[in-house]
Amino acid sequence: MRDEWTIERLGELRGSPVYDSAGEKIGKVEDLFYDTQTGRPEWIGLGTGLFGTKHLLVPVAGAEARDDGVFVPYSKDQVKDSPDVDADELSPADESSLYGYYGLEGGYGDIARAGADEPRDGGSVTRTEEELKVGKRTVEAGQVRVRKWVETEPVEAEVELTRERATVRRERIDEPAAGHDFREEEIEVPLRAEEPVVEKQAVAKERISVGKQAERDTRTVTETVRKERVDVDGDDADDVDPR
Repeated sequence: MRDEWTIERLGELRGSPVYDSAGEKIGKVEDLFYDTQTGRPEWIGLGTGLFGTKHLLVPVAGAEARDDGVFVPYSKDQVKDSPDVDADELSPADESSLYGYYGLEGGYGDIARAGADEPRDGGSVTRTEEELKVGKRTVEAGQVRVRKWVETEPVEAEVELTRERATVRRERIDEPAAGHDFREEEIEVPLRAEEPVVEKQAVAKERISVGKQAERDTRTVTETVRKERVDVDGDDADDVDPR
């Protein structure tokens, strides 16, 4: 997939090396030519000391930016033998000649060099800013501990008990007891009583469980970012925006 080029992006590549289809260095990005009606970049002007003072143009179409420079799908010799154009603006005839040489079809609009008022041997400065990007991460913010222990406490309960008591009843009788054998005699009557009996039974009374529920809040993050500023000093300096 080819790059979608803009004047701004190509401008950031000024001074970057340009390589041909075989990976051989041709030169470096020096000039940018764009369509004044659409603002779309059309041609890359190569700065090189290999071919004398000749100004070389290679189409933006098909060019690809990589980490080590700009790669174009043409050989070094093909670029070397391209039509010589050395002007701030390309005439329709110039552009037609270039497109025909590279085997492309173009719109043949008004083509101008970006930064045409700058001297050819001028430099460039790229202004950079830091942008604040706030993300999120999950960290441990605390913990909940549920601990169970055993304690002993006294309890009281009332119970009603029954106890047998002996009752002695004397009944008066008046009957003859002829031939009675007088002797000692005793009887025993057992007496019964209830006493408390204690048993203990484990009964589950309560279930304690711990769950989690997410709550949302908004926090303001304060940080500093650095921004580069550029001042242009000079009586003859004009600030030109190629867009």
